[in-house]
Amino acid sequence: MPVSTHLPCAEGRIRSQGADAPCAPASRRWLLAATILASSMVFIDGTVVNVALPALQQAFGAGVAELQWVVESYALLLAALLLVGGAAGDRYGRRRVFLIGVLLFSAASLWCGLSSGIGQLIVARAVQGVGGALLVPGSLAIISSSFGERERGQAIGTWSGYSAITSALGPVLGGFLVQHWSWRYAFLINVPLGLAVLLLTLRHVPESRNRDAPRRLDWWGAALASGALGCLVFGLIASSASGWGDARVIAALLLALALLLAFVQVERRQVAPMLPLQLFRSRDFSGANLLTLLLYAALGGGLFFLPLNLIQVQGYSATAAGAALLPFTVIVFAFSRYTGGLVERYGARLPLVVGPAIAGAGFALFAVPGVGGSYWTTYFPAVLVLGAGMTVAVAPLTTTVMNAVDSSVVGAASGVNNAVSRVAALLAIALLGMAMSLGFNADLARRVGAVEVDTEVRRQVLDQRARLVAIELPATLAPAPRAALKQAVDAAFVHGFRLEMLLSALLALLSALSAWCMIGRQK
Repeated sequence: MPVSTHLPCAEGRIRSQGADAPCAPASRRWLLAATILASSMVFIDGTVVNVALPALQQAFGAGVAELQWVVESYALLLAALLLVGGAAGDRYGRRRVFLIGVLLFSAASLWCGLSSGIGQLIVARAVQGVGGALLVPGSLAIISSSFGERERGQAIGTWSGYSAITSALGPVLGGFLVQHWSWRYAFLINVPLGLAVLLLTLRHVPESRNRDAPRRLDWWGAALASGALGCLVFGLIASSASGWGDARVIAALLLALALLLAFVQVERRQVAPMLPLQLFRSRDFSGANLLTLLLYAALGGGLFFLPLNLIQVQGYSATAAGAALLPFTVIVFAFSRYTGGLVERYGARLPLVVGPAIAGAGFALFAVPGVGGSYWTTYFPAVLVLGAGMTVAVAPLTTTVMNAVDSSVVGAASGVNNAVSRVAALLAIALLGMAMSLGFNADLARRVGAVEVDTEVRRQVLDQRARLVAIELPATLAPAPRAALKQAVDAAFVHGFRLEMLLSALLALLSALSAWCMIGRQK
């Protein structure tokens, strides 16, 4: 009986044939299932929490800044540690680091679901971000090291497809759980999924590592990046309530600048930096990442307040709000494989100008609806146009990033571009949230001033501006002034939402301009 050339994927031993030796076909199916489930948990939690924001606001009486931190604490640690998480897997063992990430993410999800206060939830979300930064890069690395060259592309495609599907269904499932059970189940559902991933990993995933990986990881770079982003986000969010002249805001922004400069110096001197600065010598690579920063800032920041609008102003159920962007995901998933060939046919610049410009039109359409109206005539057209624009842009953008650098560093280039997209959303939620608050506050003061109510009632309403549309009106109000004040609050929120969406449209157009000026002009 001939000896099989496939190595078993059990018991976690480091395979003697190296990181690229494939494992047995039966185990590879379960290995793929483990990586898909694990990465899907992270992708789902990046979006499902937006649907839960109104419920969180009601449960904890949270203001807009606290809601922002529920999202930002997760995104901050995920973005800052993503690159070093991948390097840790190469150095210490991909299976080991992947397991640590799954354990951390699952435990943090349990903590989120059991949180008794908004501050506790924010900290638990930060721990979730650390777990996600360890397991997401490990998912792809495990697939790459466990499948042969012939099967690897199909395996990665399967991972991408199923991850996209679960990410699309995540907000719908989360909305259903929030509506019919509790916001806590949107987090607790990760616990059984995490246990399933742990069992599959222990049974079917082999250990592997890169024998040529640097002996020392760039922990200094990771710490400085986390600190700089954290201080910057804190300063931007705090400025909405305290103003730019507040001592804490000024100190946070100055410290962010100092840490950012220190980060650049550390990365220049590191033998194996988490952010290889030499990649940016390529004009196409720099242009693609500038486009990514602007376009994904528009996407992440612009859509942050959409569930609040749909649920608290338009009267959608949490399930319906979660499904509102489903056509967007379906369009991107269904047609991205075809738009990937646009680069070969037209070059990179044309689709990367046209796609973001169409997306900008989609964001502008989100600014059209007022209060009320059918989804199909208000937000559905905007979702379709935005989906079409992103579909034209996403695949050519990835191709441009990969083609802009030498084949020996495509992994690092992909990791940098992924991190840039996450940092973009992180910063945009703070920046566009500030614009939303300013627009809402100014319009609310004008509208409430026109309602015939006592001065004390007017003061009570304006003192709750930080809660946005979740402002609680005095219980003693008569029906007529109550309805007038509710209408004023809703209209003020729509005003701020329109301002936010128009700024997102501007960011998308600037991303198209960056592509026109920088991409395809490399000598």
